[in-house]
Amino acid sequence: MPNEEHFATVSGPEALDALFERSADGPVVLFLHDYYCPVSFAAYDEMVDVTGDIALIDVSAQKDLSKAVEKRTGVRHQSPQVIILGDGEPKWAASHYSITAADVTDAIAEVANQPGL
Repeated sequence: MPNEEHFATVSGPEALDALFERSADGPVVLFLHDYYCPVSFAAYDEMVDVTGDIALIDVSAQKDLSKAVEKRTGVRHQSPQVIILGDGEPKWAASHYSITAADVTDAIAEVANQPGL
């Protein structure tokens, strides 16, 4: 059953810092979403079916945060985009129609099973 309650909007730079820190304990999923983009809504529909907490960045309203993610991860900004962090580093990323619930779920499991997490 889809659950949209697991999306938590990243409120600012401090919240982003906390997510990077939290990724030392396990995978953190960042979802960069554009509410004005139909492709992004297709990705959103996929992300609804992913179990667990998802940190959502509204790229239209939070341009500085999306730029900060790109700078900190080295992953070129695209939206929609999913980046999975582990130990403060990007461990997996996908964008556009490559974002599927199955692939994201598999990537979360893979990152969780990496040594040191």
